[in-house]
Amino acid sequence: MLTTTSIAKAAPKSKKYKKYDRDGLYLEVSPAGGRFFRYDFRLGGKRKTLTIGRFPETNLADARDKLLDARKLVRLGEDPCALKKARKTALNASSANSFKHVANDWFQHKMIDKSESYRERTHRILNKDLFPELGHLPIDKITPAEMLRVLRRIEERTIDIAHRAKQTAGQVFRYAIVSGKAKSDPTRDLQDALKSRRVKHHAAITDPGEFGRFLNAIDGYQGTQVVKTALQLSALVFQRSGEIRLMEWSEINWDARRWELPAQKMKMKREHIVPLSDQAISLLVTLRPLTGDGKYVFPSARGRSRPLSDNGLRTAIRTLGYDNETMTPHGFRATARTILDEVLGYSVDLIEHQLAHAVRDATGRAYNRTTHVLKRKDMMQHWADYLDELRAKK
Repeated sequence: MLTTTSIAKAAPKSKKYKKYDRDGLYLEVSPAGGRFFRYDFRLGGKRKTLTIGRFPETNLADARDKLLDARKLVRLGEDPCALKKARKTALNASSANSFKHVANDWFQHKMIDKSESYRERTHRILNKDLFPELGHLPIDKITPAEMLRVLRRIEERTIDIAHRAKQTAGQVFRYAIVSGKAKSDPTRDLQDALKSRRVKHHAAITDPGEFGRFLNAIDGYQGTQVVKTALQLSALVFQRSGEIRLMEWSEINWDARRWELPAQKMKMKREHIVPLSDQAISLLVTLRPLTGDGKYVFPSARGRSRPLSDNGLRTAIRTLGYDNETMTPHGFRATARTILDEVLGYSVDLIEHQLAHAVRDATGRAYNRTTHVLKRKDMMQHWADYLDELRAKK
């Protein structure tokens, strides 16, 4: 008879071999080292072999218990191999209809044109918040009560993430409905079930004198050149932090002296032009020998194939002594909008164009990407010169 010790010591040989236990159970050892519990039986005049399990995932005691079940089936004239195959087929069918399977399918088909930061955030919500509780469940069996239970647990940690998880789950359920795998969306019944989330604005320095001191702090940053330049350029072009981090060398039009962002990278899904001041061009020219042989202007320290992380910019600002309630990577936008309007006197529409917000003309149509480019070019150079003046005042 077999023992756990003898099984563990069963070494592979040039050909597979067997070590017998009792009642037809044996251990088969393959040349590759695999150890499998098997059972040979005859049914309907034919010899068959049932694979009971692999050691050590299946231990000897479990293998003997499963052998007893298989022998009972054979005595009743039933085929344990056919039963095992039927169970596996049913399990695969159930898996194909699970929340996790449908969600992954939705992610592959519906998130392909979204920004990288949005995809990363959604992927994190699925894997961290939704899959552990709902992933294994058949998507058509998830009730509003079950969905609320999961969202409540997330809400205890972060209200905002709970709302985002509800939104993501709703998109998955609606995809399941059109795919024929579900008949209803349980999140629809939870419209007012979660706590209201507070509107949180990105912290920003809007006082010119204080912003000048912040700019000097950036210029004195002792970290990497990539992070330092990313912060300096953020102040000059005031685009979204994700757009800065994902900036590619191929998007720089050196002849026209502007940064041309494709529609798929923009929140409003429209192409956008950012005129580059002399100071911005100078920063890029200086950085080009360091990162110009790669895709991203600001690559991650972990590898050139990845962009700088948002946390990299945020951490750098913290290192400079500015907490999250004072300044954030996204805060450069609010700073520029406030000072350009209240101090430098530029029209709000022109500023909104440069921020790539949804500005519309008198007929209600959205302006195209080339609108007011010359005026915006002058404004961006004036802004860069003004920042130099703030630095000089210290």
